[in-house]
Amino acid sequence: MSHVFPRHSQSALPTATGGDGCFLIDQSGKRYFDGSGGAAVSCLGHSNARVTQAIKDQVDKLAFAHTGFFTSDPAEALADLLIANAPGDLDRVYFVSGGSEAVEAAIKLARQFHLENGEPQRQHVIARRQSYHGNTLGALSAGGNEMRRKQFSPLLVGMSHIAPCYEYAERDGDETLEAYGQRVANELEQEILRLGEDKVIAFLAEPVVGATLGAVAAVDGYFTRIREICDQYGVLLILDEVMCGMGRTGHLFACTADDVAPDILCIAKGLGAGYQPIGAMLCSKKIYDVIADGSGFFQHGHTYIGHPVAAAAALAVVSEILERDLISQVRARGAYFETQLRKRFGQHPHVGDIRGRGLFWGVEIVKDRASKTPFDPSRGLAGKIKKAAFAEGLICYPMQGTRDGALGDHVLLAPPFIASESELDGALDCLDRALNAVI
Repeated sequence: MSHVFPRHSQSALPTATGGDGCFLIDQSGKRYFDGSGGAAVSCLGHSNARVTQAIKDQVDKLAFAHTGFFTSDPAEALADLLIANAPGDLDRVYFVSGGSEAVEAAIKLARQFHLENGEPQRQHVIARRQSYHGNTLGALSAGGNEMRRKQFSPLLVGMSHIAPCYEYAERDGDETLEAYGQRVANELEQEILRLGEDKVIAFLAEPVVGATLGAVAAVDGYFTRIREICDQYGVLLILDEVMCGMGRTGHLFACTADDVAPDILCIAKGLGAGYQPIGAMLCSKKIYDVIADGSGFFQHGHTYIGHPVAAAAALAVVSEILERDLISQVRARGAYFETQLRKRFGQHPHVGDIRGRGLFWGVEIVKDRASKTPFDPSRGLAGKIKKAAFAEGLICYPMQGTRDGALGDHVLLAPPFIASESELDGALDCLDRALNAVI
């Protein structure tokens, strides 16, 4: 009998015993193509020799040193590498253990910045509906997925949520893409004015919304307008690239595609590529200098921040991505993957939308293509697709609640950057059989 507390106590899971490139292997020897990278984590696959060697070498030198007493060489080198490639005037890196911690740190830093900058009245955070920013209480408060929030709502911090930029389901029929993008971006200004134009700390958004919407990127011009509004009202722009960053969308930092730079940026998942748990919060020089010239103390912290072994692994991961020019490969493979997705599923009677960037794609499943009507959530479609795909040897990331946290289903695909065209074809074969079996 197992004493592990699983995610779901009524499911019997196979045991993962090995990893080989883009595949995971269970105790029976069955191979599964990791078509979602776990949760967009395993960007380098499961057997990268450079990363595993970096971990071994670092353990031999230094396993742990608390950041209350020491910095470490791998943390310093990783911060330098990230900042050398970061957008805008991002200048400092605060290492954490994962995405939820990165978002918590970002929210707290944004509040402390305004406090030390002489604006203690700023107390509100604005995010978007159908966003996901993590499962700790602060990050969950910022997230806009009602299904995830509902049972914990008495414990959550009050935060505002405006519309996402989700043109497939929410653009009016007679609206141009540009007009739609400006309309939903302007909801931010309206909410700032409602709360008080000098009362808002930050606006938090994913450049490409991952788990809850299924790889939805904003329309052109949306984030340009968001940046203008934030600048006008002194609101910090926090971008959550925990899932979509680190090369996943064809840019090391996903916001580059939208030609926007944040004040604070959160990364994780692909930063460690699954080899070690690590995330990071990057902030601008302006924000850092206000703290450094003020109290000098960011009143936050966790035991394992800046962990030397995790930093050494991430340094090897980012070095692999950059030195092997895997971002160019993501763009090339992404273009191929998009073509094949549209070829296979573009006219499927129950595929309403195919969207994404790079190697980050969502397939929205609908009952009726013409009306974009979702299936009844009582069917549990997403869970059945996940199970059927897994039986076929494909790990993918189906989710229910695409439209509002309850209605709607999509499949998220985020294969490793190293996947070959034939491996991507094989994954789509599995998905095709799974969809046909379920629908």
